[in-house]
Amino acid sequence: MRKIAILGATGSIGKSTLDLVERNRDRFEVTAVTAATNVEALADVVRRTGARLAVVADERRFRDLQELLAGTNCRAGAGEAALVEAATADSDLVIGAIVGCAGLRPVMAAIEAGRTVALANKEALVTAGALMTDAAAAHGTTLLPVDSEHNAIFQCIAGSRSQDISKLILTASGGPFRTASAEHIRSASPAQAVAHPNWSMGAKISVDSATLMNKGLELIEAHYLFGLPSERIEVLIHPQSVIHSMVEFVDRSVLAQLGSPDMRIPIAYALAWPERIETPAQPLDLKSIARLDFEAPDVGRFPALRLARQALEAGGAAPIVLNAANEVAVASFLAGEIRFPEIARLVEDALNASKHDAPRSIGDVLEIDRVTRKNARAMMKASCP
Repeated sequence: MRKIAILGATGSIGKSTLDLVERNRDRFEVTAVTAATNVEALADVVRRTGARLAVVADERRFRDLQELLAGTNCRAGAGEAALVEAATADSDLVIGAIVGCAGLRPVMAAIEAGRTVALANKEALVTAGALMTDAAAAHGTTLLPVDSEHNAIFQCIAGSRSQDISKLILTASGGPFRTASAEHIRSASPAQAVAHPNWSMGAKISVDSATLMNKGLELIEAHYLFGLPSERIEVLIHPQSVIHSMVEFVDRSVLAQLGSPDMRIPIAYALAWPERIETPAQPLDLKSIARLDFEAPDVGRFPALRLARQALEAGGAAPIVLNAANEVAVASFLAGEIRFPEIARLVEDALNASKHDAPRSIGDVLEIDRVTRKNARAMMKASCP
């Protein structure tokens, strides 16, 4: 019986995790669950799983959560300190699925407590990659990637030595504008940008897929997870989204992980690792797919990928600035305040203006994030009076 804490239990990753847990009640016990504000959904999770600790990040909803948990054996908590408690509670595996920088302190606490951590939070490694991987090494913590691309690489390199790996190949669908002209991209609407051709995702990550920033963030994650430099991590457009990533070895053999576009597959691998469990995902039917296409990304039409690689190679605070400015820009685009191409332009301006030192703590990361967001909003207002 593996004990699991789910940070972000009411979001997309949390729901998929719970679906798998409930299909395998003889293997998994949920001990702690958290949510940002949705106490109603969180209380429902408690009643379904028997979790003993439930935490809402928004302290204003603490009383509501207490009332909803009346009659259960579950204790309620609220705020950042309670999130850290949930991350370090009695568990064998922590699912880190809190969206944004709000997940940094709880994930770091789980790492420092020596828990095995399944990372579904991009910001953890994009903004604090060196801090977290150093802490994982110091505390003997295993980091399991949940993102489909990094999980695919993790599966491909199982049993291999690091010196056997030549390069990593991250695949990208290309998003909704893969074949669009530069003119069409310039006039793209939020509705067009969030219409992903293969995956059902939230608005922000869908826009990131449309700009290819999502793949840029994954490039940075891959560097910290697998320890390879930028020049040995390739991005390849693969519109069918059947191959989730590949690894080339020094003997020039290439291993690829294939599967249906269902996040329950990588989540299941993290849940049961080093074993495997069944999932309800659709079997892959290569006969009906018939073909697999590949092409190089066009960094002229999609400069976000170039900016992310530059931020990775610059190191220090650059990935934090990249992530924060991108979040501000995407929110502004979704609100109709800027045009699609201005997302990458704002990110580039923020990177060029940044003078931050490299972070030495999670507190430093959060402060650089705060200042960057403030400056990015000011830049946007100055350019769009």
